[in-house]
Amino acid sequence: MILRSARLTLEPISPDLARRIVARQEQPGDNWHREYPFADELGPLTSLATAEPTDDPFTMYLVRRADDGCAVGGFGFFGPPDELKQVAFGYGLVPSARGAGLATEAVGLALDHASAWGARVAVADTDVTNIASQRVLVKNGLTETGRDDARVSYRRTLASR
Repeated sequence: MILRSARLTLEPISPDLARRIVARQEQPGDNWHREYPFADELGPLTSLATAEPTDDPFTMYLVRRADDGCAVGGFGFFGPPDELKQVAFGYGLVPSARGAGLATEAVGLALDHASAWGARVAVADTDVTNIASQRVLVKNGLTETGRDDARVSYRRTLASR
């Protein structure tokens, strides 16, 4: 299921696509930005590449700009909601796509999607020095729940549907 907003799409990453991304085997129509994927996405993508295909909505997604179709980043849930219906997530954009509100839009779109599929709480954390990421989370209604020398944790209650 492709998620759409005014300026971007979130496209689910299948195990086959994850294998190709890790191997950098781009095919016509993939249109990956030259800086994608990030080094910290390779571990989750490698895990996804070995998984069985599924229609689970709590997966990894390509973040693709609507205007030029370029895949400029990724968004991922760290699995389905737990017994408390809490879901954790992370995201990232290539440097040239940052600062235009795309990350804020991608997170909002994904959290609406999570809520529609039964998640009731969303959590995320970010590096204590990553002020831009902290702003993205706050703009999406997450509030700080804790911090240490390295990480800041955030949480938001999602609307019931």
